Amino acid sequence: MSERQSFVDPVTIEPGQCDVVGRIMVFDSGIGGLTVARQIQRNRPNEGLLYVADDLGFPYGDWEEGALGDHIEEVVARFAAKWQPSALVIACNTASTLVLPRLRARFSFPIVGTVPAIKPAAEKTVSGVVAVLATPGTVRRDYTRDLISKYAKGVHVELVGATRIAQLAEDKMAGRDVDTALLLQQISPCFVEYQDKRTDCVVLGCTHYPFLLEELEQIAPWPVAWIDPSPAVARQLDRVLAQGAGAECTTTLYRYTSGKDFPSLTF
Repeated sequence: MSERQSFVDPVTIEPGQCDVVGRIMVFDSGIGGLTVARQIQRNRPNEGLLYVADDLGFPYGDWEEGALGDHIEEVVARFAAKWQPSALVIACNTASTLVLPRLRARFSFPIVGTVPAIKPAAEKTVSGVVAVLATPGTVRRDYTRDLISKYAKGVHVELVGATRIAQLAEDKMAGRDVDTALLLQQISPCFVEYQDKRTDCVVLGCTHYPFLLEELEQIAPWPVAWIDPSPAVARQLDRVLAQGAGAECTTTLYRYTSGKDFPSLTF
């Protein structure tokens, strides 16, 4: 295994923490999945979470698909073997569109993915013109195009692969300034006119993006509805996992795959 793909064993339990068996495990390439984790905590305040941020693998857009799928499966397997989760949430669109079937075939616990919220956008749009703002990997996957074919018939869907927005979200969460000029450059292709109608909904197709909602609203060429998938992901977890099935505590454990300290975050 290459140096990039190596990660620490998730074996440390600090004194005073509750038994982690049954904990809900939330996985993302970085800290973007905290947008999903905070919604899960709102819905299930009496259960613990294990949040795994694969910073060694970030950004996933730089990977070849086969190697990335193997890497994600290995990371999930290592953490799951230690923590024995009652459910897994893949809080990453890129990972979900790539590995959900293989993870579900391997593990017996429920697995909830995060996929572009194309169906809600198609139901919400008035103009019939929506955009999906996501990573290039999510945009090019057949999974995404299948969602469009299934749920957005008659809707013009503009697919926009953004290469820098996830890093801008990481910058904001680390206390660094957000380059709004770069952000505007990245989102501009979402704003189109089609048959005399304009984009009125933009799907946030990466869990990092909602952290930039304030900036997105400020710099958008015109007002649109920004569709955050986090509430739908949390509701799906509620459908597949009974209340109280997680750990009987409210502790959230954070782990980077590199083993470095997790930043102090309020969400």
